[in-house]
Amino acid sequence: MKIPQIVIDEMIAQARQDAPNETCGYLLGQGDAITENYWMENIDHSPEHFAFAPRDQFAALKYARSKGLKILANWHSHPASPSRPSVEDLRLALDPNIRYAILSLHEGIHLNSFSIRNGEVVDKQVHFTISQLDD
Repeated sequence: MKIPQIVIDEMIAQARQDAPNETCGYLLGQGDAITENYWMENIDHSPEHFAFAPRDQFAALKYARSKGLKILANWHSHPASPSRPSVEDLRLALDPNIRYAILSLHEGIHLNSFSIRNGEVVDKQVHFTISQLDD
């Protein structure tokens, strides 16, 4: 999956704005190319987990269809933990056809995406990383 820097910058800004709570959204595009970040409300308003607002999920799907795009990934932030799926993330990753991206603000900024099947990571891609020392 390819994510342009402008979309990564939007994700970082969103994660910083919503911190210390997790933020979330969908990544939209075609093939393996992301073209847009679609922000959704974390109705849990929690620093440790997230849940999409159902109204936002329906709006995102309608928007994507109107633009000829597909939901290629869902994503959320980890404000205080690494960019890897938690036990809960693995349990809730039910769609094997999309990727699951996690943007960590812990010890720098790290964006990885994962293919998850049957509760197990089967593939990891690194999309962006800057260590705290690089800041």
